[in-house]
Amino acid sequence: MLQIKDLTITHLKDLRIILDKFNMVLNDGDKAVIIGEEGNGKSTLMKWIYDPNLAEAYTECSGERITGGESLGYLPQELNECDRVKTLYEFFSEGTLFFDKTPKELSEMASQFQVPSEFFYSDQIMGSLSGGEKVKAQLMRLLMDEPTVLLLDEPSNDIDISTLELLEKLIKDWKHIVLFISHDETLIENTANVIIHLEQIMRKSKSRYTIVKDNYENYIKRRADNFQRQEQQALNDRREKKIRDEKFRRVYDSVDHALTYISKGARDAPGKNLKDKMHTVKAMGKRFEKMDENMTEMPEQEEAIFFKLGNKDAIVPAGKTVIEYSQDELRTPDGSKILSRNIFLRVRGPEKICIVGTNGVGKTTLLKKMADELLSRKDIRAQYMPQNYEDMLDLAATPVEFLDDTGDKVIRTRIRTYLGSLKYTPDEMDHPIRELSGGQKAKVLLLKMSMSDANVLILDEPTRNFSPLSGPVIREMIASFPGAVISISHDRKYIDEVCTKTYILTEEGLK
Repeated sequence: MLQIKDLTITHLKDLRIILDKFNMVLNDGDKAVIIGEEGNGKSTLMKWIYDPNLAEAYTECSGERITGGESLGYLPQELNECDRVKTLYEFFSEGTLFFDKTPKELSEMASQFQVPSEFFYSDQIMGSLSGGEKVKAQLMRLLMDEPTVLLLDEPSNDIDISTLELLEKLIKDWKHIVLFISHDETLIENTANVIIHLEQIMRKSKSRYTIVKDNYENYIKRRADNFQRQEQQALNDRREKKIRDEKFRRVYDSVDHALTYISKGARDAPGKNLKDKMHTVKAMGKRFEKMDENMTEMPEQEEAIFFKLGNKDAIVPAGKTVIEYSQDELRTPDGSKILSRNIFLRVRGPEKICIVGTNGVGKTTLLKKMADELLSRKDIRAQYMPQNYEDMLDLAATPVEFLDDTGDKVIRTRIRTYLGSLKYTPDEMDHPIRELSGGQKAKVLLLKMSMSDANVLILDEPTRNFSPLSGPVIREMIASFPGAVISISHDRKYIDEVCTKTYILTEEGLK
């Protein structure tokens, strides 16, 4: 059993309460997913559950954590700096039970995770692994230590589709407790039986959470139905209140007018009656005020973001060849290994291209080389979202400064309006970009694209840091972009709903 009692988390920088009196109980067989928009405290909650000290550097937390003898295994969202410089062998050898594993057990695990059996003993540096390989390495070391509770912070980021399917099976077959954060709607739909939804409403001034034992599709449908039903009831209540208040005002004004203008000679008997009537009317008004306290509230929910990518200048004629890219050899960044040969890609008109393939095959390396070439061309207007946002962001700048270097007051006001529509608080607009969450950084890059006149977008995992609630909106934005898109993604819904053509990167090129 894993239990949390009355947990309140306050952000030290702006004193914002990101979780208020949170209570949760999970038991064996529970596969609980934490969802919510970017910056709502999902990772902070996960860190606190694993080790309250991890959240103390930037938050103040109060509450009780009861683990009941469970052994917790934690997969962080990012590989920490200490582990990045270790070799794979050093990383695995620090696992508590690594040296208790037999060669057969290690071989079976390597086969399960689709890595060579010598992976555990490699002298390759952890930081040089692909995003998916890093996740695999961390998951394998975590499982070696035989935890009973899996705490997984975005395990689906950067892993290929076959590993995603392996992760799904791992979560579904786990007999104990799994608590995970993911932006992959398909993974959530296929595994979660408990939904923990964290929200920041009233312009991020109030925290709210919902825990439901149900699957994700049912939760989203019932949430929408309940929202619509509550909204309709609230509108009906307000309509009836308006009619009632108008009638009450007429009665009140009538009695008040009669009391004001009654002649002095007629004040004894009629005046007493009018005073009694006014007393009754005022008592009725107080009853109405009491009734109004219980009136159905207008529902408030944290809505998904929305803005448009591209304008009329981004339209590309359907038959026009926008890009022809070729490369004889694709090598690793250090040039030591050939990843693929005879690469050729042609993009016509507003095609939406997706490149898939196994982890470590070189997808990100290929896309970066394409971006370097396409960004320098004058006949197209390209924008690039890398897998590592920091490659394109000035981390010391605020979002406003990054999006506008003119200092023009009108432009900056417009940018603040745009950022507000993306759920940034005024404080967050003035925070250095390095302090923002991954999803907030992604929003800055998408907004930069939206403000540009780009007709070609180069996107490395564009949906990876957006909540499952924002995912459908992001997919619609990219699908409706009037120009060409070249992307990498393992998001199965993105591939199905956005991409007009999918290529697999292999050792022999794009297939």
